[in-house]
Amino acid sequence: MNIYLDGIGKKFNTEWIFRNVSLELRSGETCAILGRNGSGKSTLLQIIAGSIHPTAGNIRYELGGREITDDLIFRQLAMVAPYLEIIEDFTLDEMLDFHFSFKPYLPGFNASRVREILDLKVRKSKTIRQYSSGMKQRVKLALAFFSDVPMLLLDEPVMNLDKAGMDWYLGLVKEYTGKRTLIICSNQHDHESGFAAKVISIEDYK
Repeated sequence: MNIYLDGIGKKFNTEWIFRNVSLELRSGETCAILGRNGSGKSTLLQIIAGSIHPTAGNIRYELGGREITDDLIFRQLAMVAPYLEIIEDFTLDEMLDFHFSFKPYLPGFNASRVREILDLKVRKSKTIRQYSSGMKQRVKLALAFFSDVPMLLLDEPVMNLDKAGMDWYLGLVKEYTGKRTLIICSNQHDHESGFAAKVISIEDYK
């Protein structure tokens, strides 16, 4: 997935959150969007996801040499963010069945293999509501990484993860990003996004 941002800006009421963001990402590239809490990095990620519209500028997507329109980009991405919830009344099996009825599995994957990689060691009848916050975050990450989509958008992906969980996340990045375009929003350029080849600070676009 190639992504082209040209002069993107967003304002709420009369206040500009950011202006004139231009960025080009090619398939397989990884980008970190850095900024303090409330700086606008999540807003920029939602613009890239097509869930909100920019006030200024244009965004364009290309996949396999053809342009993808804004209204269809949701089919080409998987997203993890604190403001996106999973269905806590579901068991893990029910959540996997529901999610992957909309997004296909990565080739070679199925529910059994995803459960194995998650390795949560919980009763099959236990609902996600009963999981710890770190376990819920692992489920969110697994749903994204094992979806067969060309773009992954991760907003604070190590939230609620302990050291073992952070290592598990980095293993997902290393093993399963492949040729996909990966964008991570983070407060700082460290274990969460330090591997990204491209870095932008949202503070530079105020």
